[in-house]
Amino acid sequence: MKIRRTCLAASAVAALLTGAVACTSDAGGPPAAGGAAEGAKRPLDTVCAGGSYTWFNVSDQDVLTGVAEKQKIGKGGGPLTNKLSLLRTPVTAVTFEKGPRVDAGATLRSLRAHVADTQALDLDGFGFADVHRPVPRLASNTTTVTAAGTFVDYAWVRQVTADFQYTCGGKRSVGRAIGWDIDGSGVLECSTPVGDAKEAAPASEAARLACGRNSPAARGKKP
Repeated sequence: MKIRRTCLAASAVAALLTGAVACTSDAGGPPAAGGAAEGAKRPLDTVCAGGSYTWFNVSDQDVLTGVAEKQKIGKGGGPLTNKLSLLRTPVTAVTFEKGPRVDAGATLRSLRAHVADTQALDLDGFGFADVHRPVPRLASNTTTVTAAGTFVDYAWVRQVTADFQYTCGGKRSVGRAIGWDIDGSGVLECSTPVGDAKEAAPASEAARLACGRNSPAARGKKP
């Protein structure tokens, strides 16, 4: 079976939780609960530039951002016409739990360099650290299959989150950074296992949502 995708489908959707209880928020994402967004009309306590970051609790994972309803295609294949539904919205943001604010762009650039060194991840050079990065749009009706079956279109991004400590000039800040990389898409067939959950997390979740938890696609391959 051959699958042809006219263009790379985008991702987008309802909201990725950063998981940090923070006092303030900076960057392109929404402000944290009880926080103040960048540009609020009040003096901001900031910390000097040129300090040092310590990163910990670094996590990267592929996150499902959109999925379409399953569609049955007859002999000879055809286009997938069901539209993707929004599930989660990729976020680029830096939140602060303690201490003065740190430049969000500099923080994300530091995280990008850290994961490149420690986890061998090649993140988008400019986009990952762009605090005003636009949310990608879901693209539907871009896939054509050439065989019969019940198919599901889905979209995903790679999300990177990490906690940090920043020190400079005798001041210390503690917070969390979150960003995303790779705007990807895929298609699965409900009667075909998509692989183990770790290797195919977005596809497995899409299969559970669209094909059903007991479908061969959602159950995955046996070890």
